[in-house]
Amino acid sequence: MAKTVLDYDAEAAHYDRTRGGVPRASAAAEAVLRLVPPGARTLLDLACGTGLVTGRLTRPGLRVYGADAAHAMLRVADDRVPGRVVRADARRLPLPDASLDAVGAIWLLHLVPFSAEIVAEAARVLRPGGVLIATVDKDAAHDVGSDIDEILRPYRSVAAASDRADLITRYAAAHGLEPAPGTHFTGYGQGATPRDTERKLRAGYFASWFPGGPAAVESLAGALADLPDQDRPRADPRYRLACFVRRG
Repeated sequence: MAKTVLDYDAEAAHYDRTRGGVPRASAAAEAVLRLVPPGARTLLDLACGTGLVTGRLTRPGLRVYGADAAHAMLRVADDRVPGRVVRADARRLPLPDASLDAVGAIWLLHLVPFSAEIVAEAARVLRPGGVLIATVDKDAAHDVGSDIDEILRPYRSVAAASDRADLITRYAAAHGLEPAPGTHFTGYGQGATPRDTERKLRAGYFASWFPGGPAAVESLAGALADLPDQDRPRADPRYRLACFVRRG
């Protein structure tokens, strides 16, 4: 099934509010920085969105840039990291070979059917010893064993996910990127509630893993509406960050 990606120009106005805001962004940035080599001088944040994470990737001596394909997202990001964001396709970056020390792909690879191309492009622009840092198994991380997950689990097509860790590792190896130790971080504010999960299901937020049609949506929506504590958040997910080093 082809992925249906949300309209991120339309999402820009409320993206941060619905994605965990500052707490989640800070946790992501701290985790990324743990994996950036001490001597790194340049980092490109792919699909930087509103720049909420990008602006928190701060360390003495590290210059951070952002790239995104959505105009509205970039307008917000430019207020946070002025002069350091550019509109670009992650598969065709406007950069020469071996020009960066680090590339981040946070909450990106699960959204697209061309993750292999993104990994290949990241490898192209990385210098020897540079790192690609990417979230993997993102949709699977949202299964925290809650009553909501009991309802959704039969529909989660995580085996077909484009950010499966084994797939990304294979793509990386094909382009001279070797696995290195990764890390995890908490998706603060992403604990699901039954009511909001139903809303997101109807709005198409789960297009990266939900293969069902209208009848399945109605069936799931009804089951979610029957759960207790409609507005009580369940546990926050724990996201996995994988790291790959460019061979010399």
